[in-house]
Amino acid sequence: MNTPGKPAHAPMKHFHSADGELLIGGIPLRRLAARVGSTPFYAYDRGLLDDRVRTLRAALPPEVRLHYAMKANPMPALVGHMAGRVDGIDVASGGELKVALDAGTDPAEISFAGPGKRAAELEQAVAAGVLVNVESFRELPLLAAAAERLGLPARVAVRVNPDFELKSSGMKMGGGPKQFGVDAEQVPALLAEIAAAGLAFEGFHLFAGSQNLRAEAIVEAQQKSFELALRLAAQAPAPVRVLNLGGGFGIPYFPGEERLDLAPIGANLQQLVERAAGELPQAALTIELGRYLVGEAGVYVCRVLDRKVSRGRTYLVTDGGLHHHLAASGNFGQVIRKNYPAAVGTRMDAAPGEDASVVGPLCTPLDLLAEQMPLGHAQEDDLLVIFQSGAYGASASPERFLGHPAVVEVLV
Repeated sequence: MNTPGKPAHAPMKHFHSADGELLIGGIPLRRLAARVGSTPFYAYDRGLLDDRVRTLRAALPPEVRLHYAMKANPMPALVGHMAGRVDGIDVASGGELKVALDAGTDPAEISFAGPGKRAAELEQAVAAGVLVNVESFRELPLLAAAAERLGLPARVAVRVNPDFELKSSGMKMGGGPKQFGVDAEQVPALLAEIAAAGLAFEGFHLFAGSQNLRAEAIVEAQQKSFELALRLAAQAPAPVRVLNLGGGFGIPYFPGEERLDLAPIGANLQQLVERAAGELPQAALTIELGRYLVGEAGVYVCRVLDRKVSRGRTYLVTDGGLHHHLAASGNFGQVIRKNYPAAVGTRMDAAPGEDASVVGPLCTPLDLLAEQMPLGHAQEDDLLVIFQSGAYGASASPERFLGHPAVVEVLV
């Protein structure tokens, strides 16, 4: 239950309302729902996507290249929108590679990561001319064979599993034993095999963790990543042309969380750019961001089907649930379930009501979108909105579970 006087969630100031209705892309919510034709749906606001890119461009040195990590949201229309605003796209499967190419992304600016790339996917990558982030010794002969069959170079960078991790990250993807990348101590041997196989070495990729709201932790990880890449570059078969420092930029979801301060990150990257000019003169520094670019621009919208009271507790039963938005249900990695920001999108000017829980239509108690939040003023046919839903939503959820209709996604 919410503590009186304390916010139910992180403040949502980037969306506005008019006449009691939430506006998405300037469109009132009920009108948007009618335009979509059904609920539930995800809606992504183009203006907010553009604002986030502009904010980053202003805060970071112009020499730093900005890539979109497509795994955060692979909706084709959204990827096409982002492709025209960032410097490159990072993909994690052959399917994502197709979407990136269809969006018109220059193959030279696409990188392909993933710990279990199939042989056919590696051949796809060579045929397309994209950069493969090598994550194991196994990939080298497969890439070499594909390059020989196709008569094309195999462009590679080494994804390094560093000997440090991103402190305070929501999900650690580097440091210690990991399935991602090649352990830093094994990279010299891998570099020698890359040279022997005749692959076109271009650089390094280091990704220590994700969803971090502490600028000092990100700065430390970037500094350590740069130093590690500098040491490894001495044994590389060619000059480093690409140094991907990963991402890790987080967004606020829960009470008490503050927005990431970009200023110290930008200042640190400026220092690294200046160092790279002397120590890695051919290298372009890159950061790859997914959630930070798209997460706050999206909402999940579902309709209240029933309002019921069970032994003194109010439940709002909706047509949406964990099959569409697994993360909001708490079943996508939360150790202790916390509520995503939520609102009654058709009663934005109403005073918060009694606490109510928002549940979906599935036959499982795990189908919980909001637990005991001040949403009790909602009535049947109202539209419930889950904010911070632009990343790891539809594509990261078990949509086919129990045979309910698929969710719709729109870009507005």
